[in-house]
Amino acid sequence: MVGNSDFLTGGGYDQAPEFQELESPEGELHLRFYIPSGSEFALPAAGIREVLSPSPDRITPVPNVSPLLLGTLNVRGRVVWVADLGQFLGDPVPLNTDRPEISVIAVEDQDIMLGLAVDRIVGMDWLDIDHVQMSTAAPDSVAPFLRGEWVLNDQDSQFLRLLDQVAILRSARWAA
Repeated sequence: MVGNSDFLTGGGYDQAPEFQELESPEGELHLRFYIPSGSEFALPAAGIREVLSPSPDRITPVPNVSPLLLGTLNVRGRVVWVADLGQFLGDPVPLNTDRPEISVIAVEDQDIMLGLAVDRIVGMDWLDIDHVQMSTAAPDSVAPFLRGEWVLNDQDSQFLRLLDQVAILRSARWAA
């Protein structure tokens, strides 16, 4: 290597024209997921405590609570309520709990943690918050919990709706 003339003259890697700069992602990181009816939603990653995939038998049903709540889940010694997010948002299709694992998104605000059970998680995505539009077609049951939406396909009316996890946590619907 020392005998290599490129090494001694300074030629080599630093003079290669193909150097690529790393692109920094644009926007903010969000978790994308679906509820049972097939509607796609996103939550800001900053508001998510963790994503869990417990088996349904780890969620303990609790009698005489809101029908929106599936039960409680022990997360490292902490009891966390788990709710069917689709039902909470007025989705007519209930979450299928007859499967090996249930996707649960744990959101937290000021020491209140809630698990939001969803149909399936797509993954994390960098989304440009500047392209969020106010929703004009969102159902009334969803509107109070929306920050806005991205239009994915205008022809097919496909939207990615951005939820406000604090509004969900603080909702009076949990008392019903």
